[in-house]
This record gives sequence, structure tokens and C-alpha cells, in this order.
Amino acid sequence: MSFSDLIYPFEWLVSWIMYLWHEGLTTIGLPETSGWTWTLSIVGLVLIMRAALIPLFVKQIHASRKMQLIQPEMQKIQAKYKDKKDPESRQKMTEETMAMYKDTGTNPFSSCLPILAQSPFFFGLFRVLNSLDEIAAGNHDAIGPITQSVASQAESSAIFGAQLSAQFNSAENLSVRIVTVVLIILMSATTFTTQYQLMRKNMPASALEGQFAQQQKMMLYLFPIIFAVSGVFFPVGVLIYWFTTNLWTMLQQFYVIRRMPAPGSAAEKAMQDRRRKRGKPIDTYEETRERAHDLEMEEELRTKGVLSGQRQQPKSKKRAKKSGGQTPKKPGNST
Repeated sequence: MSFSDLIYPFEWLVSWIMYLWHEGLTTIGLPETSGWTWTLSIVGLVLIMRAALIPLFVKQIHASRKMQLIQPEMQKIQAKYKDKKDPESRQKMTEETMAMYKDTGTNPFSSCLPILAQSPFFFGLFRVLNSLDEIAAGNHDAIGPITQSVASQAESSAIFGAQLSAQFNSAENLSVRIVTVVLIILMSATTFTTQYQLMRKNMPASALEGQFAQQQKMMLYLFPIIFAVSGVFFPVGVLIYWFTTNLWTMLQQFYVIRRMPAPGSAAEKAMQDRRRKRGKPIDTYEETRERAHDLEMEEELRTKGVLSGQRQQPKSKKRAKKSGGQTPKKPGNST
């Protein structure tokens, strides 16, 4: 089976979602030939797709927190082989590290899951936009509802003078190059901001050290560079899709950091300070629920023998004073 056969179902699905959005937008009065109507159809595609991926995003958050929990043990492994540079020692360190990931069910690349899940839709949209001119000319079969007449309409639509199917590397006018560069800058900026606020606000100090932190820092600078280099080869419509999904990720991450910060992070302290100033209970329901989930993960790791020592249950100073050092109440029993 070829790549085209594998990706065709996503092309078909992308085409239908865009077409239905376009039909809905024209029904409420937007011009059917306008590039902005087709642009909003691409935005609508992102909204539906990212909403469907919310459960995966929740799993990503929990996986990231489990990675934070095992960081002390990971640092012990790194310290064990710190001064050993021979190949055998490096191999043993790698084996112990991978065994730790396997035993705890963690993955250092779990933050890439939403990107990987979006990839088929991304390539589907790329192939649809890339085929518009051929479909319009009658040299390519229709893709779902994107018939010759629909493709001709979409292919000729433009925003700021740039056709949605145009690319920077083959552009014949300045408008395409300007729009492409602006979109690439916006894509890179939103990606950098998302990763930066995750590292600087929603990770405890212990998680900012070691191999996991180095991987996060690498991603912080690597992804914007990838976007900047590869963006010149993609149609304007794909860049709009890419920027929109990056913007969704940034706002989603901002919400999570503000409302459900990781225990011990700067974001948790900031949230407690905000609620303290307003005279509200320090722990919100979302935070208490996430704390309960963190404790469950910690207990699971201790049962497996990964974590050692007395469990330190995270709780605010206010709750600690009231409970007299007792175990915090479960979310359903809090008052």
C-alpha cells in the first residue's frame, strides 16, 4: 500500500470538513469566492480536529507529570555514571534509563503525541491544497466534495493578494512572500511561547534539571527552527492551518497552567497568591482533582519500587495548618 493510499482517507475527511464549513459560512452571508471564507473553513477544520484531540491532551499532561515524579530517580542514575565516559558505562546508563521508562510507563517524547496525531490531517490538507489547480484543470479526480468547480473557486481565492494554494518557493508575486513570512514568524512565535511557558511556569525546580529538561530545552528552540525552514515549501492555506493549531495549543496550555498548575511549580505559587489576595480558598476543584491524580501516580510508582522514601503529599500551607499534617481530603469530600 502506497503513502497516497494511506493518506487518502484523511484527504477525504479534510475535504468534507472544509466544504461543510464553507457551506455554513456562505449560508450566513459570507462570499463563497472570498479567500477569507476559505480561510475560516481551514480554521473550522482546526477547531473540530483539536476538540477531538482534547482527551489526548489530558493524557499528555498526566504523562508529563509522571515524568516529573521520576526525575529524582533519573538524576540518581545520571549521578551514578557521571564520571564514567567509557562506552560500556554509557550503555548501562542508557539501559537503566530505558528500563525506568518501561517500568513506570513513561515516555520522554509524550509531549509530541498531539503533533503526531495531527500529522495525517496536516498531510491530508497539504495534498488537498496542492491538488486544487489540477482538480480545477480536470487533470485530477475530485477529492470528496472538492469537485472541479469547487476546486477552481478555492484555488483562485486569496487573502492579502496571496492565493491559498501558493507557496513561497514558487511565488511569482511579492504578496505571497510577505504573507508566507508573516505566517512563519507567527507559527514560530506561538510554538516558542507555548514551550517556554511550560518550562518556566509549570515545572518544579527539580524537573528543570537532568536529561528530561535538556530534551525540553532542545524542543524549545528546535521546533521554531523546523517551522521556519520548512514553511517556505508549504501552501499559504497549510501555514494558516499550522498557525491556528499552534495558537490553540498556546491558549490551551495557558489555561491549564493557570487553572491546573503542576505541584511545586511557579504557576502553582502564582495561583495560590492570586486566590489568597481575593480571599478565596487556595485549592480550586481542578487543582484538588489534579493533586489527587498526582498522588495516585506517585503511589503507583512507589508500589512498583521506582520511588523510595516517605511520600510527600503536596498541600498548601493553609490546608496543612487546618489538617494538622493529616492526609488531605479527597476532592469529593472537600468543603
